[in-house]
This record gives sequence, C-alpha cells and structure tokens, in this order.
Amino acid sequence: MELLSVYVFPRILVIYLTLKYCKNMPAYIEPRLLKGFRDFLPNSEIIRRNLTENIENTFRSFGFVPIDTPAIEYAEILLGKGGGETEKQIFRFKDNGDRDVALRFDLTVPFARYVALHRNELSFPFKRYHIGKVWRGENAQRGRYREFTQCDFDIIGSDSAAADFEILFLIRTALLNLGLDISIHVNHRGLFNRFLASISLDEKSADILRAVDKLSKVGQEDTFKNLCELAGDTNAKKILDFINAKGSFTEVLNRITELSGGTSPESQRLSSLRDFMLKACDNEDGNNTDPFILNPSITRGLDYYTGVVFETFLNELPDIGSICSGGRYDNLAGLYSKDKELISGVGSSVGLDRLLAALENLNKLPAANKCITAIACCDVEKSGDYQALAQKLRLSSIPCEVFLEEDKQMVKQFISAEKKGMRYVLIPSGDQLFDKITLRDLGARKNIELSFEEAIKMLNPKV
Repeated sequence: MELLSVYVFPRILVIYLTLKYCKNMPAYIEPRLLKGFRDFLPNSEIIRRNLTENIENTFRSFGFVPIDTPAIEYAEILLGKGGGETEKQIFRFKDNGDRDVALRFDLTVPFARYVALHRNELSFPFKRYHIGKVWRGENAQRGRYREFTQCDFDIIGSDSAAADFEILFLIRTALLNLGLDISIHVNHRGLFNRFLASISLDEKSADILRAVDKLSKVGQEDTFKNLCELAGDTNAKKILDFINAKGSFTEVLNRITELSGGTSPESQRLSSLRDFMLKACDNEDGNNTDPFILNPSITRGLDYYTGVVFETFLNELPDIGSICSGGRYDNLAGLYSKDKELISGVGSSVGLDRLLAALENLNKLPAANKCITAIACCDVEKSGDYQALAQKLRLSSIPCEVFLEEDKQMVKQFISAEKKGMRYVLIPSGDQLFDKITLRDLGARKNIELSFEEAIKMLNPKV
C-alpha cells in the first residue's frame, strides 16, 4: 500500500490540478504582436541575412573582428552616461532576482562595459563589429521600430584622426558596395562646444546640442523657438548662423572656425579628415570633389559623444533619415574602470531595418533566395539516393533542397519550388540516378533531358 501511494497519489494530484486549472484557461489565445515588433517570413529573413552578410564581409575586409554581448544588462551599466532621452526610451524592469535590469538600447554602451571587463585580453587599438538586436520604447514609424537590428563597428584605443577617418571610409565603402548613392555629413561636437563657450553658453551645451539634433525633425522655426527658450533671442540667432553655414567642406570649416574663436585642436582634426578624404577618395575614383559634407547641425543626441560625429543619408531618399551614424566617445569605457585611464574610441552603426525599408522603397533589395535547385521526390523510399544527388550538387557549389513528400505528377512540387523562388527542379528517374535525369526549367516551362554531369555544368558553368 505504501509503495502504491508513493507512485499513484502524486499522479492523481497532477491530473486533478491540470483539470482544475485548464478550466480557467482561455479556449483560444489570439496571436498578435506588440506594436513596434515584427515577425520575419523566410523570404524577408533571407534578404536580411544576405544584406548583413554583405556588410559583414566589408567589415572583415578592413580587419574588424566580431564580438557579442548579452541582450540584458544591469540598468546602471546602460544608464551610466546615457541619461536624457535614453532613460525615457529604455525597456527597464526588475528580474526574478529583484535586480534592476534593462534591455540594451544600443551596442555601444555594452561595448564600453565589454572593453573595461576584458581590456587585459584585448590588443589595442581594437577594431570590432557587432551585429545584434536592440530595443527602444519610441514611437514606431516607417523604418523605425522598438526592436531593431544594429550593425556596429568601432575602433577603441586610439585618439588618432586616422581612426576617425577609417570609420568614415568604412561607412562609405560598405554602402557603396550595396550600390547606394549616399552623402556622409560630418561635424565636431567639440568645436560646437567651443563656439557655445565663446558666447557663454557652455553650461547649457547638452540641452542646446539636443535641440539642434532635432532640427531635421521639427524644422528651423521650432528649433529657433526652442533655442530662444534655452539661450535667448540673440544667442539663438548666433547658433542658427553657426549650424546653417553652407558651402564646400573647406568653406564651412573656415566659417565655423572663425565663429568658434579661431584655429583649435577640433578645427585641425576636421582639417586632417578633409585631407584624408580627398586623397583616399581621389585615388579611388578619380573624382577630386568633397566626398563628405561638413554639416554643423549634426550633433547626435546621445550624451557620450565628445568629438567628431557623423550621419549618412541616401541621396535618393533623404526623408527616411540617417541610415548610418556615430562619432567619437573619448572616455566611455572609463565609466567602468577603477583606474580611470582614458580609452578613446570612435564608431558607427548601420540601422539595418531602416536601410532595408529604404532599399525596398528604391527597389534595390538583394536577391531573396540562393537555393536555385530542388530534387523532386518521386519515391519517398529513395530519399537517401536523392540526398546523395543533392550532396553532389552542393559540393559543386550549387545550393540544393530535397523535397520530402512523394508526388508522382510533380505539379505540387513545381508550384512549391516556384513559391520558393527556385528556377530548376531536378527529377530523378530509374535506378541509375547519376546517368540520365530530367531538369525542369520552371521559368521556360520545359523539361531538359541530360546526364547528371551535364546538369551540374548547366547549373554552375564555373565547375
């Protein structure tokens, strides 16, 4: 009896509790998504992966290496220097251990923590890239979501103008490799701060920088009103004069250098970047025009930027906003280091989702499906033979899928292959599968009789 109670009674209890609580469960749960979050169907996800692979290959061609960090960090890590707008947008909560945690809102702050924690294991200057999801509780709109993917790339451990330029040149190379017509707008927050100090507004610099950062969103009139509230009418006009300087890179540099009180380390940094840009891009395409635009209204809203800042726009679709932005952060990693040794860094981030929205709008999305061939299933008992055929194709650099359900008439398999974006279906027949096969050209709606080796040469002429 004791043995029976040990094994039977717990099971009876489980059954009782299951029946009791199942009664209170809804019979149907409506499948739905949170606003600003998305699912990706296979074709869309393949496009995303292909685009990411293209960008990642460019990163690696410059000698950048991949890293990864957790999606969740202690809130104090993420808010250590962000503050302001960041605190309003962050997804913050208490976990089951009553710890104050938050989802990362970008990949730069976790990278700073990463460097401080692993600095003895890294070789500086350290060039990294990181592709991952981030979360911000902001208003969802075209190309802007609450969960989105960033492609970050940084150089940390160097204060050289050469590091600033390499990031800028990498932006240009990565986006030109995607066939995009772009403009990269550059500024120096330090020079803007020097200008604000010259009109006795250095104590309000953070608020003024954020107000100017919203210029493209709210327009000149509202920006002027905001600046009047922060700095008074006279100073607001001076600020607009500074941020609206126009002309070539050199002409704008001369103007803002004059307004900020003359030559300074910040203006010299911009001058060095101009020289690097002209030489590198002239050698690249023979075009001796300014490949970058000096735009004093570019300030970037995040507080951790201290030096050169930049944003990238599509010339064919400027209204979608910046698709790649960043800047220099001279001591972000120092927040997480006891010895407070300066670790200068500069980096940028490609907004993958906004870029995809732009590419779709411009009809420039990369191909969705590289799997151009399928092996039809005529007899499920021969699935092992079909996989052997497919493997020979794969070893010849021909992506191949084996269909799993038998279909004597082939119609369903042809329809399925077309839906997946495939061009060819290989139909094996008889016992000698590697002798004669039928290749169905879905585009031409015709069958081609040939040997397996001939099929390989047709599908991949490079073999």
